[in-house]
Amino acid sequence: MGRRNNLPPPPVTTHVQRIALVDVDSAYAAFERVFHPHLNGVPIVVLSNNDGCVIALSREAKTLGIKMGDPYFKIRPFLEKHGIVTRSSNYELYGSLSDRVMQILSKYSSKLDVYSIDEAFLHLKGTPEEILATARAARHKILHDLGVPVSIGIATTRTLAKIATRGAKTSPGLAGVGSLDSYTAAQTDQILASVPVGDIWGVGSKTERKLTGLGIHTAQDLRVSDPAQMRRRFNINMMRTVLELQGTACIEVGDRDAVRVGQVMFSRSFSTPITNEAQLHQVLSIYAQKVTQRLRAQGLTTAAVWAFTSTAYHRDPVYYHSGSMNIPTTADPIAVYRAARTILDGKLIEGERYVRAGIALMDLAPTGSHQVLEIFQDGPGAQLGALADSVNQKVGADLLGLGLAGLKTPPDWNMRRGQLSNRGTTHWHELTVVR
Repeated sequence: MGRRNNLPPPPVTTHVQRIALVDVDSAYAAFERVFHPHLNGVPIVVLSNNDGCVIALSREAKTLGIKMGDPYFKIRPFLEKHGIVTRSSNYELYGSLSDRVMQILSKYSSKLDVYSIDEAFLHLKGTPEEILATARAARHKILHDLGVPVSIGIATTRTLAKIATRGAKTSPGLAGVGSLDSYTAAQTDQILASVPVGDIWGVGSKTERKLTGLGIHTAQDLRVSDPAQMRRRFNINMMRTVLELQGTACIEVGDRDAVRVGQVMFSRSFSTPITNEAQLHQVLSIYAQKVTQRLRAQGLTTAAVWAFTSTAYHRDPVYYHSGSMNIPTTADPIAVYRAARTILDGKLIEGERYVRAGIALMDLAPTGSHQVLEIFQDGPGAQLGALADSVNQKVGADLLGLGLAGLKTPPDWNMRRGQLSNRGTTHWHELTVVR
C-alpha cells in the first residue's frame, strides 16, 4: 500500500465520516510480551487447549515456516532447535489486556464496535487529516500505556478499512496507520488489485473458488462487478460486500463471523438498555445459543470463551467489562452460557445503562478432533443445541431455543497448560516482580 508516482490527491478540508479498524498486531504474542519484554523480537507460538496445536504465532515465527494448526508434539524438536518460545493459551491475560485496549479506544470515539478480542471499529469524524491524526494518537496511546502494538486502517466502509489495515501492517512507511483518503482513485484501484479475493472480509474458501471460476481474482475485480448480479449469483451478503468495496457502508459487525481469524463471535446492541444481572443473564443465554449455532454450522468446537458488555460510548464515564476463561472442549450452548455468566457476574455497576454485549468463542477445532474422556463429554445441552438448529432450519429462525433453567454446572477440572505465562493483571500471586 506504499505510495506510487501518481500525483497526490487534492487536500480535503470538509468534514467527513470514516471507519477505522484497530487490529492488535499478532495479538496473543503481543499480549505475552507485555510482562515479558525480553521476548520482543523473539519468535513465539501460542498453543491450544491442553497444549495440543499452534493457534497463534508471532511474525518472527511465521517467517520460520510454522503454520496455524501444527501439532505441538510434531514440531516441538523444531521449536527447540530454533529457539522458538512456546506459551500455553492464557485467555485470562488476553481478555484483561483486550479490555484495556478497548477502554483506551473508547476515549477517541463516541461509537466503538468491538469485533473480536483483538479488533474493533472506531467511527471518526473530521477532515481526513484530523482523522488520521486521531488514529495515530490512539495507536501511540495504546503502545505507550500498554506496550501493545496495533495497526489501524481508515476508510469509508468496514470492508475497505480491513484492506487499509492490511496495508498498515505490511508497509513500514505508514508507521502502523493507513488511510485510503491519502490515495488517488487510480492508486486505490491499484491497491485493491493487489488484494486476493480470498483475503476480503467475509469471503471464505468455498466462495473464493466460485469467484475465481467467474474470473474474479482480486478485490478490484469484485469491486467493479454488478451488485445486483452478484446477489443473484450468490446472496445478499455478496452484494453487500461489493457495495462496501464501492464505498457504500452496509455491513454491521454482527453480520460477519470472525472464524477466519480463529474466533466465532455474536454481539449486538440492545434496543432497550439493561441495568441488572438478571437481564444480562437473559442476554447471555440468547447470545450463547446464537454463537454456538454458528460454531456448529462450521463443524467446530471451542475450548475458550470471551464475553463483554458495555455502556454507551458517547456517555461519560464509559463502563466496559470483559474477560476470558478456558472450558472443556464443547459446542454446548449451556456450557458457553455458564462460562459467559461466570466471566461477567458481579461486574455490572448498579444503576448504569448497558447497551451492548457479546460472546466470542476461541481455541477452535474441528468437531471430533480432540478425544475427550467420557465424564467430560458434552452433556444434553449439545444435543439440544443441534436439535434446535434442525428445528429452526425447517420451521423458521429462533422459533426454538433453550431457557435459562439449565443443567448442573459441568464438573470443574484443570486443563494442562504446562507453559502458561503469568496472569499479571488478574491474579495477585502472579504479579510481575520488578528488581
